[in-house]
Amino acid sequence: TNCLTTVWKLFKNLSEDQQRYEKQLIFEHPAFVKLCQQLLRNSRRMTRGDLVFSLHAVVSLGVPQNTLLVQTLVRVCQEKLNQLDNRCISVLATTLAGLDKDKNVSALQAGLQLLVEQRIPSIRDIFILQNLMKCIGKDAPVFLKKKLEMAVLKEIDHLTFPNALRVFWALVAMNYCSIPILNACSKKIQENVHDAQFRQLILILEACNSLQYRNVKLFSALADYVNSTAGLWDKRQVILFLSAFETLGFQPSELMGIFAEKVTEDPEFLNLKNLLIVLRVYSRLNYVPRRQKHLFFETLHSCLNKYLPQISDTELLKAVYSLCILGYLPHRALDELLQKDSRNELLLADDLYKEQKEMMLRCVKTCMELDSPSFTKSAFVLTENSSSLVSLNLRRAREVLIELLGDENMFRQNIQLPYKYHIDFEIRMDSDRKKVLPIAATDDHADSSVQRLAFLFVPLSAFCVGTTHPQGKLAMKKRHLSKLGYHVILVLNKKFQEMTDEDAVEFLKEKIYSENAFPFYEVAVQDNN
Repeated sequence: TNCLTTVWKLFKNLSEDQQRYEKQLIFEHPAFVKLCQQLLRNSRRMTRGDLVFSLHAVVSLGVPQNTLLVQTLVRVCQEKLNQLDNRCISVLATTLAGLDKDKNVSALQAGLQLLVEQRIPSIRDIFILQNLMKCIGKDAPVFLKKKLEMAVLKEIDHLTFPNALRVFWALVAMNYCSIPILNACSKKIQENVHDAQFRQLILILEACNSLQYRNVKLFSALADYVNSTAGLWDKRQVILFLSAFETLGFQPSELMGIFAEKVTEDPEFLNLKNLLIVLRVYSRLNYVPRRQKHLFFETLHSCLNKYLPQISDTELLKAVYSLCILGYLPHRALDELLQKDSRNELLLADDLYKEQKEMMLRCVKTCMELDSPSFTKSAFVLTENSSSLVSLNLRRAREVLIELLGDENMFRQNIQLPYKYHIDFEIRMDSDRKKVLPIAATDDHADSSVQRLAFLFVPLSAFCVGTTHPQGKLAMKKRHLSKLGYHVILVLNKKFQEMTDEDAVEFLKEKIYSENAFPFYEVAVQDNN
């Protein structure tokens, strides 16, 4: 056992190329064959520690699972399962996590799960607990996951930074979002963020995404750390950070501002892959640099033009779509895209992503028209009511508007606009925003003195996490509705539903009658943790 574990400890510290070479030498060495034969003969006489550590070393070194040696060791572990102490259980669980399901492995896993359930109350070591969490996996019964959660919470005061990271990833392996554990781990990570390595930071963000866990304080701490040490990171590493934040819907504005400056100063590092990531991140998170905005767009456009001869049709569509969402029209790339569209090269009948591409192309064409400098705002926009019915989550808003305005003829609901835009409610007012006008009285003619208010009841996911900053598609819709002559009022639907009837009436009253009423997205939104 000592020989095998020593070989494994030396082996795991080698690079992948070295491991491939050394593994071949190990397997061909006559002493290794004799060692395996001796292990096979003595397996039933070994101590529990030697048994599980030998199995772990053999499996980790890559001895095939279907060999007599591995299968025998698995069966002997099953026979001696009740003799294993907590440390041995932890090592065995780790080993089984790396094996494929077969008859012997499945039987041992089932027995181990029962044993873990019995032993949990006696385990006080967070390292062992997180290992068991990681190894029982996502298929474990919920009650077992809950037991492990309670055991970890009992020892949470003794949590160290390395164990906080391990517990984070163990919850991912278990596919179990324990908010109390995650909050405790997040606090420990924030306190020790300067000790985290690049890969660990990325894994933390990926774990948050896997568990659908949103902690603004944690995200801000990580972003601030990367921002304060930006000079130490390679630009490509920063791109990976930004991509991870984008997946979470979190906008690290300071970091994005600094990185935008780096792009304008030296765009040569942007290969096609990184360029597409940058375009996607900045468009979805709706970030436009406050300084040198035009230079930033021109730099990205120039980089895109450089890759036009080699870019794929799908990549071209995504790149143009991202720039259009930000309100910038990349004319040369647009011409290329429209030529491909006219030749029917973009949307193939058997394309799995055809609907998504159709949506993106429609959005690009809408931006070409509405964001063009030559577009003039019309005093009259042709609209139609999609249906007299409103969705369940908008019924309360309809009732509040009737109570406030006195009559359902004073507003329209569920309106379909040109360019496939949709608004939930429309109210028309005089130019001073003092009086709501009946819909019928202003329906048949264009009057520039009539102000149109468009109410959009939007979900929390339409904003960047922890802020009231609209993400790219919502920001684009608001921009385009303004071009079509609407004053757009965004209402966070979840917050509106939580209001009392009296507060809801007062809220909409303020939005309707105040000329300077801030859109609802400018009111602070609390982190969902």
